[in-house]
Amino acid sequence: MKTILVIEDDPFIRESIGDVLELEGYQVVTAANGAIGVALAFQHLPDLILCDVSMPEMDGFEVLESLQQHPETNTIPFVFLTARTTKADQRQGMNLGADDYLAKPCTVPELLNTISRRFEKRAVVQAKSEKQLENVRLNIAQSLPHELYTPLNGILGFSELLRDYDSLDQAEIQEVGEAIHTSALRLHHLLKNFVLYSKLELIAHHPEQAQFLQIPKVQSAAAIIQATAQQVAQQTGRLLDLQLQTHSDPGIGEVPIGEPYLQKIVEELVDNAFKFSAAQTPVVVEITQKANEFVLRVTNQGRGMTPEQIANIGAYVQFNRKHYEQQGLGLGVIISKRITELCGGSFHIYSIPNQTITVQVRFRGDLLARPLTDPMREWARVQDWQVS
Repeated sequence: MKTILVIEDDPFIRESIGDVLELEGYQVVTAANGAIGVALAFQHLPDLILCDVSMPEMDGFEVLESLQQHPETNTIPFVFLTARTTKADQRQGMNLGADDYLAKPCTVPELLNTISRRFEKRAVVQAKSEKQLENVRLNIAQSLPHELYTPLNGILGFSELLRDYDSLDQAEIQEVGEAIHTSALRLHHLLKNFVLYSKLELIAHHPEQAQFLQIPKVQSAAAIIQATAQQVAQQTGRLLDLQLQTHSDPGIGEVPIGEPYLQKIVEELVDNAFKFSAAQTPVVVEITQKANEFVLRVTNQGRGMTPEQIANIGAYVQFNRKHYEQQGLGLGVIISKRITELCGGSFHIYSIPNQTITVQVRFRGDLLARPLTDPMREWARVQDWQVS
């Protein structure tokens, strides 16, 4: 049974609406003013809210604005029930996130049709979300076994060779040992990314945890980015292909992201750039740091991405995987995107298919000096969220 919260200060209208909805099979919760309505919304988490605009103490706009600030209530369909039907009033309500307006006085069919439309629309949105979630599950089911088995098979295969160590010379034993180590590192990296992605999804559903990603804030972003990019380039054997470009105004301060998470972004984006570009082609890491913005761009030549692929980028997705077989679950880019957005930045991909692709991470100037709440106290709690 669906629950509808009716917030209306006129007792006759409130009771009349409640009676009609109960006859239609809805469970009805009523509130005589906005403040009570907000409290009942958190208590009952209704499927829909009908709310008057003109009420004393806390009007309908303030009710909606209050509910929009909390993830538990900001997706509940919200319909204004009001005699104020000017375009200015409707625009204000819609800007705050209202789903519909119902003019008073209204007929019973108008009331029921409005409610029915809201529920139908929400059902469509939920179905779309469930389909997207199912796609993620399918990608996990298809990709995870392959990605785990590839390095694991390497470990098993080369360790099997070591069982016949009597037939191997010292150089061959060393070569097998290095191959096992490489496969183990690949498996370790994959599992760390999987765990980190899960943590980021938890943080996304608990926004108050996002500040843990910003502790301690980076004081020297350019130096960290350069050192991390050079390390990745050396590991992939492409140090000569790396081009570092820095544009920084003197005296620029901290960036609103924790050092291990900035390193993670750089590691994944630079590694991805090398992975999807040919040897002896440049990978450009560009850093622009000014008083009003911080921008990181990583550019490589290669197959790039189409606008559709960029729009649909998600976890566990590697486009054209059958044609372009690569290691990794496609998690690197989505992890970088998640971290950036949870720290208040923007993440964009610009690409010319079959030519170049640029990934940009940007923080606006108003975030560069944004203080944390008691950062030293929070630092003691951040360890659970660090990249291991």
